[in-house]
Amino acid sequence: MKRFGTLLISLLLSAVLLMNAMGSSKVYAQTNEPKLEITSSSAVLIEGSTGSIIFEQNKDEKLKPASITKIMTLLLIFEAIDSGKIKLTDQVAVSEYAASMGGSQVYLEPFETQDVETMIKCISISSANDASVAMAEFIAGSEAEFVVQMNAKAKELGMLNTNFVNCCGLDVDNHYSTAYDVALMSRELITKHPEISNYSTVWMDTIVHTTRKGQSEFGLTNTNKLIKSYNGITGLKTGSTSLAKYCLSATAKRDSMDLIAVIMAAPETKVRFHEAARLLDYGFANCSIFRDDNKDLAATPLTVKKGVANEVSYRVNDTFSYLCLKGTNPSDITKKVTLNEDVTAPILENDKVGEIVYQLNGKTLGSVDIVASENVEKAKFGDYFKRAWLKLLL
Repeated sequence: MKRFGTLLISLLLSAVLLMNAMGSSKVYAQTNEPKLEITSSSAVLIEGSTGSIIFEQNKDEKLKPASITKIMTLLLIFEAIDSGKIKLTDQVAVSEYAASMGGSQVYLEPFETQDVETMIKCISISSANDASVAMAEFIAGSEAEFVVQMNAKAKELGMLNTNFVNCCGLDVDNHYSTAYDVALMSRELITKHPEISNYSTVWMDTIVHTTRKGQSEFGLTNTNKLIKSYNGITGLKTGSTSLAKYCLSATAKRDSMDLIAVIMAAPETKVRFHEAARLLDYGFANCSIFRDDNKDLAATPLTVKKGVANEVSYRVNDTFSYLCLKGTNPSDITKKVTLNEDVTAPILENDKVGEIVYQLNGKTLGSVDIVASENVEKAKFGDYFKRAWLKLLL
């Protein structure tokens, strides 16, 4: 009996200890969404077609951008090509100043010439400072004037916390940008000039130096390691200096969705690639794009008052895009088409004649304009007389 009592007390004490242990333990609830912990100083993840911010961490902190500065340099190069100012086959002469650039370079020599396409390869693949300056001089006459154009474009894109002093990203006073501003110029480059991926995703290539000494091959190796490992990678640009640390603008595309992940001031080179990949993974796993090009819009012409023509046709210029987070059903998005009832001449092509408004659960998401697809001049007395005479004859 005594032995039974001792055993009972022992069991009771064990139960009390077990209850205390259970009471003091921590229970961690599992979540479907990963918690993003970024060790780099600044980071941002945006979607290309909408510009929506998916993730941000100190996105507006002014930091040294290093060679991701060259994203703006490349943007202005492609704009110059599109405008017809320069061609890919144009020959670019290298000045002594351009050849003197330190840091990352392809060792262009003074008075050497390379065509524009080769210069783009050198900038995109090997982050060449000498090629960047040579192109700046070719387009604007001098690097200083090209930098003026860079800052003007930055202002146009809404890059409110950026100031460029050079075109290549070498550390100098008052040369700074932010993760968000880098994302904005990256977005402009990949959405308006997707052909950049033909260069920014090349792992290795060669160029040929032709100088007074003869010809020699020079190897180009991409500084963006993600192009060998990340599914859907489209670019874009790395950068590193002792002050800037390690920077990266990584772009990727899956299922027609462009994502841009920017990392600035990463402590190590591997960290920028790892954290950019995690941001892209998060975006692709948790977001999708609703896109409507309105090709199903009925094209019944609108009646025009006081015009030389009685009707005007119309179109929708823009595709509507909306970033859907996980849990949002794109099929729940509705649209309402409204056309102006009173359309009076004169009408110019692209004048607004209506709009399409998109809503989700009663909340307005945005709208696109319906515009005239032709000009309709205002009718004069002679037009009315002619119309009345034809009507009488008929």
